[in-house]
Amino acid sequence: MTARRRLLTGLVPLLLVATACGEDGSGTSTSSSGEELDKVTLTLNWYPYGEHAPFYYGKQQKIFEKHGIDLDIRAGQGSQKTVQATGAGQTDFGWADTPAVLSGVDAGVKVKSLGVFLQTTPSSVQFFASQGITSPADLKGRTIAGTAGDALSKTFPIFLKKNNLQESDVKVQNTDPAGKIAAVISGKTDGLLGYASDQGPTMQDKAKKPVAHLRFSENGLNFYSNGLIAGNKILQTRGDLAQRMAKAVSESFTAAEKAPEPAVASMAGASEQLPPKTVLSEQFATTLTLLHTDATRGRAPGVNTEADWQQTIDVFAEAGLVGSAGPVAEYWDSASAMKG
Repeated sequence: MTARRRLLTGLVPLLLVATACGEDGSGTSTSSSGEELDKVTLTLNWYPYGEHAPFYYGKQQKIFEKHGIDLDIRAGQGSQKTVQATGAGQTDFGWADTPAVLSGVDAGVKVKSLGVFLQTTPSSVQFFASQGITSPADLKGRTIAGTAGDALSKTFPIFLKKNNLQESDVKVQNTDPAGKIAAVISGKTDGLLGYASDQGPTMQDKAKKPVAHLRFSENGLNFYSNGLIAGNKILQTRGDLAQRMAKAVSESFTAAEKAPEPAVASMAGASEQLPPKTVLSEQFATTLTLLHTDATRGRAPGVNTEADWQQTIDVFAEAGLVGSAGPVAEYWDSASAMKG
């Protein structure tokens, strides 16, 4: 079974249901000032955590409303499911990891990116600082928790190769995503493959011990991570809505970057699974370090370049997550995306 099929098979039936907005963005509501708004659903990649603060802050500050959008933010159950739900019209927009978008499109899911916002990958090897790991060379002979078939495990061999290590130098212990932190805390593994903007702050909070990490991006390997996606039907029939959504998300990230504490505070009550405020703050602070590549520094959040997209496609083709890589336009709708 190919990597992209592994990513998309075995999924439980989606629990998401079409809202009034449905597939065509036709549902509307009225703002407090009497303006008509489009009802829009956004499904996240996972339960809310610090990375998602801009969405809640943008809603609180009426940035989405300014763009004619009445936003409903929904928790996700993994990027692959969010990609499928978006392509099927069960949610208007999604927030998903780029490898899941690439493999989804490769498998026939009708979805495209409106712009990647986490343009520097948060992919990293995470461990307690007491392990004394300071460079990739220190990973030799270590055991790391990873999940077979996911983007992290698929790109880890490329990370090792770029740092003059063999796959056999590091043992990757197959671990359920929810069990990776426990594996490190219990000492079953020396570290885990995870996202610097997610698991690290959580593990540090749970263990009350300093966590350190080796970022892929700081050691020779970068690629796109999470971004905004839309189904092809909305792109074809409601291009104006897609453009307004992309602008609203970009402006929300800009506003949240200028006011990180209020942005994190806006997430209060977002989910029963919401991490503690200290964890949310650290997650969001890390997220802010991931918004640009050298090519987009100084530009609005969510502005992408074709060269960065091509680099990402090439990495995942090498990793085996894309079976037959197409042109950038198959994955990124530059016409509806952020400009600037």
